[in-house]
Amino acid sequence: MTPLAFLTTFLGLTLIVALRYFAVAGLFHYLLLGRDGPRLKARQLSKARPKDSAMAQEIRWSVISSFIYALPATWVIAVWQDGGTLLYTDVSDYGWAYIPVSVLVTLFLHDTYFYWTHRLMHLPRIFPVMHKIHHASRPTSPWAAFSFHPSESVTGAIFLPILVFLIPLHIGTLLFILTLMTVCAVLNHSGYEIVPDSWLKGFVGRHLITAAHHNLHHENYAVNFALYFRFWDKVMKTDLFEEAYDFALPGGGIKAAQE
Repeated sequence: MTPLAFLTTFLGLTLIVALRYFAVAGLFHYLLLGRDGPRLKARQLSKARPKDSAMAQEIRWSVISSFIYALPATWVIAVWQDGGTLLYTDVSDYGWAYIPVSVLVTLFLHDTYFYWTHRLMHLPRIFPVMHKIHHASRPTSPWAAFSFHPSESVTGAIFLPILVFLIPLHIGTLLFILTLMTVCAVLNHSGYEIVPDSWLKGFVGRHLITAAHHNLHHENYAVNFALYFRFWDKVMKTDLFEEAYDFALPGGGIKAAQE
């Protein structure tokens, strides 16, 4: 890839990442924080509404993050064109059954990486440098999804580019995971729980991260570090959920944790 092609690809990918962020975050801002109230059946997790100035700041940091996320992705494309990654385009290379397996393996490995780097960023000497900006979002909003200090964005941006050299991934699988990451990040920072209480009391609530689970992390920095699954939080005894929300307990009521 020539320098001009690299620059063009980089700017194009930055635009794609930013547009995906604005599309998903903007949609849920409209659905949950519109002037006429939520247009979805959702549980508000904080009594306060995010300030416009705070959301504007989140957007500014998120745009910077978009540039950072695009850079290693551009490098991957350049290497992929030379056959230097394990990305593939022909499903028959590994079969259809491998697709969901590769998704689950990738999500678990990403979750593992995220959990431990996230805990490191909460160390007293590292937190003010890398992670304080993200936690300035209180209460959180959909726009907080990519609101990171550049050093934290770099930490988050390098995992998947490294993984494509270690695990065969269909290009469609990679695009699906990248989109899922954005949707999960937006929903988990939205300040609203859209997952029904009955699901929170079942498999989804017991094993997966939702907005209610992650919202507790923004209230209590010592718990709930994971990204997709509650596995590492449970193993490391940093998990807090049912104890904080009675609507997540089987047979629980309708009282929010803040009440």
